[in-house]
Amino acid sequence: MSEYDVVVVGAGNAAMCAALAAREHGVSVAVLECAPEGEHGGNSSFTAGAMRVAYNTVEDLYALMPDLSDSEKESTDFGTYSEDQFFDDMARVTQNRTHPDMVELLVRRSHATMNWMRGKGVRFVPIYGRQAFKVDGKFKFWGGLTVEAWGGGPGLVEALHKSAAREGIDVMFETRALSLIADDDGVQGVRVKQNGKTRDIRAKAVILASGGFQANAEWRTRYLGPSWDLAKVRGSRFNTGSGIQMALDIGARPTGNWSGCHAVGWDRNAPEHGDLAVGDGFQKHSYPFGIMVNATGERFVDEGADFRNYTYAKYGRVILNQPGQFAWQIFDQKVAHLLRDEYRIRQMTKVQADTLEELSKKLDDVDPAGFMRTVTDWNSAVKTDVPFNPNIKDGRGTNGLAVPKSNWANTLDKPPYLAFAVTCGITFTFGGLKITQAGEVVSLDEAPIPNLYAAGELVGGLFYFNYPGGTGLMAGAVFGRIAGDSAGAQIKAARK
Repeated sequence: MSEYDVVVVGAGNAAMCAALAAREHGVSVAVLECAPEGEHGGNSSFTAGAMRVAYNTVEDLYALMPDLSDSEKESTDFGTYSEDQFFDDMARVTQNRTHPDMVELLVRRSHATMNWMRGKGVRFVPIYGRQAFKVDGKFKFWGGLTVEAWGGGPGLVEALHKSAAREGIDVMFETRALSLIADDDGVQGVRVKQNGKTRDIRAKAVILASGGFQANAEWRTRYLGPSWDLAKVRGSRFNTGSGIQMALDIGARPTGNWSGCHAVGWDRNAPEHGDLAVGDGFQKHSYPFGIMVNATGERFVDEGADFRNYTYAKYGRVILNQPGQFAWQIFDQKVAHLLRDEYRIRQMTKVQADTLEELSKKLDDVDPAGFMRTVTDWNSAVKTDVPFNPNIKDGRGTNGLAVPKSNWANTLDKPPYLAFAVTCGITFTFGGLKITQAGEVVSLDEAPIPNLYAAGELVGGLFYFNYPGGTGLMAGAVFGRIAGDSAGAQIKAARK
């Protein structure tokens, strides 16, 4: 078939939510995925599946996770995460640059969108282990992040694709969108390369949801700056910005933080692009409980400035700016039990030693003398009189260091010592297309381009400088649903 009511470019979380929302209006829908089956789902397949959602009561959470057992409910303090807290977090981490209309939609529709996804077959569970520590027999969640898709990102993508199959949505793999078919009346379809042949797929509406440009080394260097061509790509090798380029080619307006991105600490020897067999296991996000040192053996960032959720997406850039674009994370046995699961995978760069002197000689490319000076100063500076508590910002910091640590500081004195080498892993880029509140792509003249919609990581204006954990999948789902609903409603209304 070469003609559909709605064509969606991309096959990840945002794209599939758009396709499912459009299908609810009784229109025909096709999804174009340039990746082969098995590598589909874009960046969504590489995530842990966390989704940041506003909830005022624990009952709001139970509605999303109806199969929680009584014992789980009794042993867990889920707390609350109000819409106001969500707004405050978005404003704070983006330095008040997030677009007010976009963040309003994201926050206000977060719970309803997840409930809608649950109706499409997506199952949600608490993020035990990564977002809650057991204290006095009870799990306590922290950082405003409580819920994840069952099976992580791969489970989310599988559930959405199964729902699409049930709904009669056509998904075409190894079908690369080349350009938009457009005239003075707007977008009329997509030109694609499929099985080595170029052909046109006509459509009454097109939704772009094919991700950012993080897998395009040339674009990274052009927009993010020097050394960004050296960053590892956490996710899909197919997210090269082609969807953005297609829209720009017909006069779409770019917006947002084009020099910004989501970038984290990532195993130094990870492959150049994401590995679905490992998923997000190359990340190393327990740094708040240890220290990070660079090639000179010096600390360079406040590891405990805030909960991991609010710092991890910007610390990748900080690591990239260190000599040699790497760092080592150091822990001792007092906190080893708090390290996340990704510190126990086989594919990691790890060293261990019984003394700090021995460790200093095992840290590849690090000055041993500089490291020993740093550790000596560190152990003298920790406020050991303040109780350590991983569930709260405990104020257990340091005194007198050039680079302070604000929370969760512990002396390094209980061997064996553990060290993990990290570099910068880029997740997604923040610059993209400007859209209306209905998900319509806006032209350079600030008018909606007829029949063109967008959602997901190729939309700009939401994130600047930093990112609250779990917001990417939530934004993809919210704006994907909006774009699909708008496109489907437009076509349905035109038939009346």
